[in-house]
Amino acid sequence: MSSRGVVGVGIIGTGFARTTQLPAWAACEGARLVAVASGRRENAERAAREFDIPFVAEDWREVVAHDEVDLVSIVTPPVTHAEMAVAALEAGKAVLCEKPMAMNAQQTARMCEAARAAGRLALIDHELRFLPARRRMRELIQGGELGRVRHAKFLFRGGSRASADAPWSWWSDERAGGGALGAIGSHAVDALHWLLGTRASHVSASLAAHVAERRDPASGELRRVTADDEASLLVNFEDGGAAERATGVISVSMAEAGAPEHTIEVFGTEGSVRIDGARRLWRARVGEGAWQRVETEEAPLAEGMRDNEWSRGFNVFAREIVGALREGRTGIEGAATFEDGHRTQLVLDAARAAHDSGCRVAVGSF
Repeated sequence: MSSRGVVGVGIIGTGFARTTQLPAWAACEGARLVAVASGRRENAERAAREFDIPFVAEDWREVVAHDEVDLVSIVTPPVTHAEMAVAALEAGKAVLCEKPMAMNAQQTARMCEAARAAGRLALIDHELRFLPARRRMRELIQGGELGRVRHAKFLFRGGSRASADAPWSWWSDERAGGGALGAIGSHAVDALHWLLGTRASHVSASLAAHVAERRDPASGELRRVTADDEASLLVNFEDGGAAERATGVISVSMAEAGAPEHTIEVFGTEGSVRIDGARRLWRARVGEGAWQRVETEEAPLAEGMRDNEWSRGFNVFAREIVGALREGRTGIEGAATFEDGHRTQLVLDAARAAHDSGCRVAVGSF
């Protein structure tokens, strides 16, 4: 830690960080926002003024090199993750990296090697693991309440990309790591791996970009969309954990109008569990024919944050990270490690290969 006795946090990126990470770190006891960098300096300066951050970096390397930065939080497009994470680890910093972890499994494998060599805390921001309802869901599954898991369903429906008037951005560019499969599909794969206690073995996939062109806000010209706004996956899981000959369905769309939906359902030989977003957990036993509510605690929400599952999960996660760093620990129980991120990336790579070939694809080995 820094000489101030607190964990110095350096932020690279001011998009998602502005609405979720920065308010959470600012409210986290034992943490201090030290430095911020952005692809646009004016965005970094705005964040620095709002959150009283003393150092605005010209580029991300200055955050990595800052003496008082103990933790580098990478909140940038996926195409930049590998270079930034490896540099931060080699500089002796702890790292929190946004998902998807990188562009492909070759990059994530290199990131894992750097983390092992550095011996530092190196985590992927799967903050939804820290929601009390999700943790209770995992306890029920791993505790045998469902019997052997047969099937799992993950559904995410949103309309943020439904309108053709939504502007072109890096999110529309596959070369930058944009698209629904990476942004939300990574959450889906990580959630099912973690909940079931096993990993995907095979996957079939269909990806789609329903809006073919979007207008570039800088030039005013139409640009081709190369990243998916919809991803549909059929998954088979290895036997292990709670799973036995288990299958799964992942349905992700950012182009569906109507009320948003974010649900996970897991079905076993003795019963089922279902979670809606962040708060509502349900269970059913075989033969009952109805869902029963399972009461769980509510995760906290820092001032200035949007009230959603990402914000509430990150509030808990941030406190866990600070506690680990203050105690000199290099791991956090239940957090997604770089190795977990690599396993997820192997599935994403297989899904893209399955879409391109039209065939079921075996997931690569770790």
